[in-house]
Amino acid sequence: MDFKELGRQVAELRGLKKISQQRLADAIGVSRVTINALETGRAGDVGVRKVLKVLEYLGYEIHIKEKSRFPTFEELRDG
Repeated sequence: MDFKELGRQVAELRGLKKISQQRLADAIGVSRVTINALETGRAGDVGVRKVLKVLEYLGYEIHIKEKSRFPTFEELRDG
């Protein structure tokens, strides 16, 4: 997963929960511009701590796993 895909997923999760960018930004103490940068794939400008705060607020977390030569079922299905 790259930053653009992460941003797309954050935008989708936020939308499913019907939370505006401004509401999310206010809740975690960042600017709406920061949330927009994350969601549009300019996450290089967004620090890891902010990404983690966003995900925590939305009820998600990041898991690190060993990279495999073989795709997962989900990657094949979504791919």
